Amino acid sequence: MMTIYGIPNCDTMKKARKWLGDRGIDYHFHNFKKEGLDEALLLRWTEAVGWEKLLNKRGMMWRKLDHETRDNIDESSAIHIMLETPSIIKRPVLDDGKGLHVGFSDADYRGIFGN
Repeated sequence: MMTIYGIPNCDTMKKARKWLGDRGIDYHFHNFKKEGLDEALLLRWTEAVGWEKLLNKRGMMWRKLDHETRDNIDESSAIHIMLETPSIIKRPVLDDGKGLHVGFSDADYRGIFGN
């Protein structure tokens, strides 16, 4: 079964979950806040799509980081930050069993699911 990762109160997550639900697509929701994030899983994600794509530089959690951290971010520090604060990861992260998809748009999900 496919898994969608994120946090429940995120507007983008709500849109993605509604999109899947409206089409009767089954999925497991993994809540970062309750279930955390495994380092091995995050490392697989960074190999698959790159840490830059996973790190949400437009969100509130990014803005809360100090300027020095933001100015000197690299893969190692980004991974550390994402493990410490999973809500800084761009959402949703969708693992459909064939690939990893980060973010949500109607057009992207239509391309993935053909709906």
